[in-house]
Amino acid sequence: MKDLFNLKKNISASILSLIYSLLIIFGTSYMIKGNASIVFKNYILSIIALIALFTLFRGIILFIFNLIDKYKPKKISKLKNFYDNHPFITSITVILVLWLPYIISFYPAILSPDPSYQIKQYFGISNKYSNYSIMIDPSVTITNHHPVVHTLLLGTCLKLGNMIGSDNLGLFMYSIIQILILSSVLAFTLYYMKKINTPFKYRIFSLLVYSLVPMFPLYAMSAVKDVIFTSLIILYLLLIYHLVKNKIDLKIKHILGILLLLILIVLFRNNGFHIILLSFPFFLLTQKENLKKLLLIFILFLTFNYSYNNIILPGFKVTPSSIRETLSIPFQQTARYVKYNKLTKEEYEIYDKILDMSDLADRYKPEISDPVKSKYNKYATNEELKEYFKYWFKDLTKDPVTYIDATVNNTYGYFYPFKTNWYIYYKYDTRIVKDGFSYHYNTLETSRGILSDFGLIFPYIPIIGLISNIGFNTWILMFLTTYLIYKKKLKGIVYLIPSYVVLLVCVASPVNTYFRYAMPYIFAMPLTISLFIDYIKGDLYEKK
Repeated sequence: MKDLFNLKKNISASILSLIYSLLIIFGTSYMIKGNASIVFKNYILSIIALIALFTLFRGIILFIFNLIDKYKPKKISKLKNFYDNHPFITSITVILVLWLPYIISFYPAILSPDPSYQIKQYFGISNKYSNYSIMIDPSVTITNHHPVVHTLLLGTCLKLGNMIGSDNLGLFMYSIIQILILSSVLAFTLYYMKKINTPFKYRIFSLLVYSLVPMFPLYAMSAVKDVIFTSLIILYLLLIYHLVKNKIDLKIKHILGILLLLILIVLFRNNGFHIILLSFPFFLLTQKENLKKLLLIFILFLTFNYSYNNIILPGFKVTPSSIRETLSIPFQQTARYVKYNKLTKEEYEIYDKILDMSDLADRYKPEISDPVKSKYNKYATNEELKEYFKYWFKDLTKDPVTYIDATVNNTYGYFYPFKTNWYIYYKYDTRIVKDGFSYHYNTLETSRGILSDFGLIFPYIPIIGLISNIGFNTWILMFLTTYLIYKKKLKGIVYLIPSYVVLLVCVASPVNTYFRYAMPYIFAMPLTISLFIDYIKGDLYEKK
């Protein structure tokens, strides 16, 4: 029996080691050359590197597996200190105090392009997202490209500030709301860690990560939709874990609370629907006692989502997001194919109806599809799209390698831990200033510069910089999953599924290694690891 146990451990570690090794080898080739040529042209060196990496990773993984297998949490005494007696209030206080330099230096808010365009939409100002779509009503410039609720929240705060004579104050109102939401959720995760008896040292480490790692305060001050959405996703995976691990008889208040959380997730980011759609059914499989109640919640959620997108928003003349936003993968594949292949006259004409062939090859950028999508023909008919996909498939069969290269170039950074790009926002964006808004940073340029530089260099600090690395966080997810499979604790994988769906959304996204797309599972990682420890060793904890 012991030999069988060790065999499962060795097989699990070997499979994960092979995956890690291949990701390193191919990721390096794509980062340097934009294709897999380094791997195949130097196949002997590639095989040697594969064996060396495999051996290294296998040794490390087996070492960590053994540590986890042997680890027995010590009984946590009832510490008479303020932190253990008041984990939430202490945590949020520490977080906010240590975020204060960022809050002061970047007053009133960090506006990047997306929230700037949302403000333009709210105030009826011409903007690229309204121009990309065929508007239901040209006088209503708000589209659902960005979540309408977030646009309304951001715009309303600015409007209130404008009414009392300060655009900056209005933007700061929004910042305060977002800061309180994110800090409260992070503090709640620390409270929950205390509740499940997570080791004290790990809780302190997590508190320091939340408080000192610059991605947290910088995004707290960044008015992008992803921050509140990330907070909601953290609560969602915590909810799943709590219900998977504990038998709870759901009452009306629980049902309403869960439904409200699901609704808020889709209201604050459109792809929140896909995260719930692809993760909630797996969660249902673990819930025999509450299956009917949770099914009711799921049906009500689906009903709301349909009504919101097909009745409520159209009723207010809000134009839906352009279909081009869902076609990053095929459009990038077509653009790369056009760049490196000669087209027939028929192919050229079909593609031209969709993407404007005049400069498509020049618009192709391997790691971002926005330039390719920028000239999508919003008047393209369904028949023209069907013709496009007909030829897209034909060209796939002619040159599948180009299609693979196009997709890998646009996604490898989400799996490759030596890639950092589009990491934080800190620059002063003048888009709304040009439209007459009085938005400006304060005079603390020196402190802003120091904090910005710290944020920029953090990912490159040895070891601790990996906390903010997208590929490394993906590797952690893969490691946790592999260990749970090895230990036959498959039920525990359910709470990881939302993070995997976020990763799938990243793969389908328009940009490679774009931090805010992966932010939900990166910000949730301290909690995710804590829940993992609790799930595999929960039976060893002594209850207080």
